[in-house]
Amino acid sequence: MYGQDTARDIYRQALPVILVSLVAGLFAGTILGTETMRRGIGQVPGLLLLLPAFLATRGGVYGSLGARISTGLHQGLIEPDFALDRPLRNAVVASFVNGMTVSVFIAVVAFAVLRVLGREGNVLELVGIMVVAGFLSAVLMLSVLLTVILLGYRRGLDPDNVIGPIVTTLGDVFGVAFLMVGIRVMEVVL
Repeated sequence: MYGQDTARDIYRQALPVILVSLVAGLFAGTILGTETMRRGIGQVPGLLLLLPAFLATRGGVYGSLGARISTGLHQGLIEPDFALDRPLRNAVVASFVNGMTVSVFIAVVAFAVLRVLGREGNVLELVGIMVVAGFLSAVLMLSVLLTVILLGYRRGLDPDNVIGPIVTTLGDVFGVAFLMVGIRVMEVVL
């Protein structure tokens, strides 16, 4: 039956990605639990406030990109090669701009919340951390996401079956790691 074959194919394609995502999610939690990260969170007022929003927006922004690319592949609007034709280029640029804009917005909102709560914070420090983390995560997520989707599609995988876990995992792992990098960069700059 067609429905059973489709369900079996979805399960076959998605299960390995979900298992890898599970392990990578544990790795992201391990990074978050390191002494360096805990110290960084403690030193930068507002960082813990913006962390959930930053990680969530990685999935939202780049999940939309993955869905857009998948739809383009299925409709034949995007070729499964690595040439940045117009539709693919526009989707990548839009996602990058959205990711960076949202990163800065999150920092400003976190600073505003700190002020409303009567706490001290440094808006330049928060924005700097988020620009570094947003930029690095965008570059890496875009690279990995495009590679996985395009190569997977060429090898017979339906991107719709694997995008969700990939984007969530990449956003968590890279987001947490690059927040640490952002903290380090801002320690040097400020």
